[in-house]
Amino acid sequence: MTEEKILEVRDLCSFYEKSGGLFGKKQTKQVLEHVSFTIHSGEVLGLVGESGCGKTTLARTILGMLHNYTGEVKHYSKRPQMVFQDPFSALNPARSIGWILEEPLKIYGKYDAKERKRRVDEMLERVGLCADCASRKPHELSGGQRQRVCIASALIVRPKLIIADEPVSALDVTIQAQILQLLADMKKEYDLSYLFISHDLNVVYQLCDHVIVMKNGKIVEAADVDDLFNHPQHEYTKQLLKAAE
Repeated sequence: MTEEKILEVRDLCSFYEKSGGLFGKKQTKQVLEHVSFTIHSGEVLGLVGESGCGKTTLARTILGMLHNYTGEVKHYSKRPQMVFQDPFSALNPARSIGWILEEPLKIYGKYDAKERKRRVDEMLERVGLCADCASRKPHELSGGQRQRVCIASALIVRPKLIIADEPVSALDVTIQAQILQLLADMKKEYDLSYLFISHDLNVVYQLCDHVIVMKNGKIVEAADVDDLFNHPQHEYTKQLLKAAE
């Protein structure tokens, strides 16, 4: 039986326009070059590469945040969500955690106030936060707690695809392990697929099924996680693995 597709990216080229100064013409810079891959239901696809290689541009293009591209981005599920690297900047500092989690449900427009509150309380519990957190502001929580709120905010509209952009790199090692375990648990519970973006190959090995390696906006290698770690083909992949030892 053919695995169900969740996301298909075909021959994607993304561009940024750079200002040419006060009187100069705008210049177009190509960031992604002919990127293609597919994510299937229940799959965790790792995307690795050094800073500046185009990983975040790819995520933003997939989510419709960047429109200057050619090629095809085809979603087979509704409401894909993103978990960002810095949980503090991703959360509205003026709003309570309860408000932050309830707002996507208001926008979705399907539930009354009582049901929204029930879902908020349930989601807080699911991600390991106490009900009292609903009344707190982001600055009153630890970094790990804030990232749990970001995961809860992404999950509350019941997506099938989550793009996690360096979701543990701003956290200390102990908290990293907790958040990675939470992501693994949520994957099973909600039948999720992830595009997991990271520069940390050790983290990728723990969580991902398949890996694509990006350099200078191009995919230079793609393989199952065990094959990639045990039998890397591209010289750049070998360098990344050596640096991670």
